[in-house]
Amino acid sequence: MEYIEAPRYPALMKRPFTELPALGDDRAALIVHRSALSYLVLNRFPYNPGHLLAVPFRDVHDLPQLTAAERADLFEEIILGQTLLATALKPDGFNVGFNLGSAVAGGSIAHLHGHIVPRWNGDNNFMPVLGQTRILPQALEATWEKLAAAAATAGKVEKRKSGKAKNR
Repeated sequence: MEYIEAPRYPALMKRPFTELPALGDDRAALIVHRSALSYLVLNRFPYNPGHLLAVPFRDVHDLPQLTAAERADLFEEIILGQTLLATALKPDGFNVGFNLGSAVAGGSIAHLHGHIVPRWNGDNNFMPVLGQTRILPQALEATWEKLAAAAATAGKVEKRKSGKAKNR
């Protein structure tokens, strides 16, 4: 019920992937981590619990539009997202990929973003096929709490390893 009753993007939000980081409230935006050029956000319409999106801050629509620095940063966010999900949710595997192109490619909003979807053995049951719905055993906010805590811990580990703070 928490998921069903949770507020959606504000009606006035036309470009959520570029507008969400500007809200100033990462918890409300469900942003789990920010790097210099991209960020990780929980998908509000997930395929599975913990489904993350890796999104460049700059509004681009295709991979060739990214600079070399943006490509490297975005891929580091994807790797960090997988690490956070492995730590916090302990999935059996992952699907990682991009929907490129128009809505026919699966993208509902024209903006480049990568998907990091945790998978568990047996996570597909009859509900998506017969019921045309998905079951999420945990509210987005509870998942955000777990992943944000894992991100904070990951940042502390990186600082200890390098001896200095990284921009994370």
